Amino acid sequence: MSDHSPDQPFVPADFDVPLALAGDGFRLEPLGARHNDADLAAWTSSIAHIRATPGFAEGGWPPADGMSAEANLRDLERHAADFAKRSGFTYTVLDDADVVVGCLYIYPSREKPGVTDVNSWVRADRSELDGPVHEAVSAWLAERWPFGTVDYRPL
Repeated sequence: MSDHSPDQPFVPADFDVPLALAGDGFRLEPLGARHNDADLAAWTSSIAHIRATPGFAEGGWPPADGMSAEANLRDLERHAADFAKRSGFTYTVLDDADVVVGCLYIYPSREKPGVTDVNSWVRADRSELDGPVHEAVSAWLAERWPFGTVDYRPL
């Protein structure tokens, strides 16, 4: 994986990418344009909580001033294109009522060749899902995905 480029897959061609994960009180599905309004509402309601989540504190996302629905849609479309190219995998986190409550990102590290960076967030008003999402995703990555080294910071 050390020769990965952003336009090339970082999973083997014969790997069957999981399209879902069900956990206690949540489920994952690939993020797409259909999630735009709910995704935008989820993260803009929780900027401080997300920035306090491991993996987001040192970055510039989410933007403190938010973004337009059009800009958010472009971001979701980029993530969906990455998924289709197998160069990165972004899932929306839905609660049991199918409400968007967070997001999961699985991408090759930009700084560390051969390392997979994983980050997730949930809305502040659903912070009780932070632990269950992290625990279920950590097990899923170890059991189902072909990654050697995963950087998914503990909560």
